[in-house]
Amino acid sequence: METTRTSTRPIGPVAGGWTRRDVEQDNGWIHTLSGEEVDALEQALRHALQTGKDRFDMSLEDFPLDASVRRRLVALIDETQGGFGFKLLRGFPVQRWDEDALRLLFWGIGLVLGVPRPQGKMSQFVSDVRDAGGTYRSNTGRGYNTRSGLDFHADGSDMVGLFCVRTAKSGGSSLVSSSIAAHNEMVRLRPDLAAELYAPLIFSRQGEQAPEEAPYYAAPVFGIRDGHFACRHIRNHIKGAQQSFPDVPRLSPQQIEALDLFDELLAREDLCYHMDLLPGDIQLLNNHIVLHSRTEYEDHPEPERKRHLFRLWLALPQAQPLPHGWLDAYKDVDAACVRGGFRGVGITPQIRAFEARIARAHGMKLRIYPEKEAA
Repeated sequence: METTRTSTRPIGPVAGGWTRRDVEQDNGWIHTLSGEEVDALEQALRHALQTGKDRFDMSLEDFPLDASVRRRLVALIDETQGGFGFKLLRGFPVQRWDEDALRLLFWGIGLVLGVPRPQGKMSQFVSDVRDAGGTYRSNTGRGYNTRSGLDFHADGSDMVGLFCVRTAKSGGSSLVSSSIAAHNEMVRLRPDLAAELYAPLIFSRQGEQAPEEAPYYAAPVFGIRDGHFACRHIRNHIKGAQQSFPDVPRLSPQQIEALDLFDELLAREDLCYHMDLLPGDIQLLNNHIVLHSRTEYEDHPEPERKRHLFRLWLALPQAQPLPHGWLDAYKDVDAACVRGGFRGVGITPQIRAFEARIARAHGMKLRIYPEKEAA
C-alpha cells in the first residue's frame, strides 16, 4: 500500500486558528439559551413525544421548532465553519425531563441542523458517553465507553455534538485545540515533519467496519481542498493499525516523530483550552478544524449519579469540501453531501429512507452506499 506523499505543494501556514488566550478573552462561543429558546425547544420536544414515532420515522416536521429559534441555531452552526470552530449551548433544564426525552430532544436538534451519522459496529446514531468498562488502549478501543483520558482526535463526521446530562465526581474535563494553530506551529518548528502528515497513513477501523469495508484504510492527517484546510487525526486508530495488521507499512521514524510532535503541540498549554461541561450544556465541534480530548475521570458510585453524555455525529449542509484523500474514510468528500460515520452492520431500509428524507430536507446529496443497495 502506497503511503508516500503524493503532492509537491509547498508546506506552509494556513489561515485561521486560535490560542487558549484567544478563547479565554472572547466568550462569544458560549450561547446561553434564553427563556424563549428553552420554551421553543420544550414545545418541539412535547410534540415529538406525542407523535410516538420511532426516531428513524421522524421528519423535520416532527420536531417543529419555532422558526426564529431554528434560524438562530443554524446561524450558530454557520459560525463554527470558521473562527473558533465550536459553540456551547448552555442552560437547558435537564432536570425537568427523563433520559429518553432528553435523547429525543438532542435527536430533534440534530435533525434541524443536519443528517445524523452512525457511530459504530451496531450502527448506533446516538451514543451514550459513559464508562461501560471499555479499554481505550486496545486494538478495538473507542474512548466514549471508558473513563480514560483520551488522545486529541477528530470524530468521523462534519460535526460532533455532546449533550451533558450528568457530570463525574471529578475529572472528565473537555479539552479542545485548534488543529490549524497546531499545524501552523508545526510548520514553523519542523516543516519537514508537517510534510509527513500530508501523506497517507493507515488507520484501523477498530473492528467496526461494515461488511463491504476493509478493516483499515489510508488517509492523510492534513489536507487542503479548494482553499479549505482540514485535519483528521486519530492516533489511537493509527496505533491500532500498527498493532493489528502486519501487512500494513510500518510507520517510519519520521512519521512517528511527526505524530509525536503534533500530539505535543495540541496539548501545549498555550494552545489547548480546558472546558468543564455542566448539566444541560450542548457542545458542538467542527471536526475539520478542531480536535478534542478528555481528561480521565472518577465516577460517583451510585448508578443514577454516574457521568452521562449523549453524542451525536452530523453531516452538515454548510460544511466545507474535504480532501480527496479522505474518500475511503468519509465515502463522500464534496460539500452539501451526506458523508462520514461508521456505517457498521445495522443499517436497515428504514434507516436508508430516513437518511434520504433528512438529506432532501437539507438540500444534500446522498450517495455514500454501494450501488447494489440503491434499488
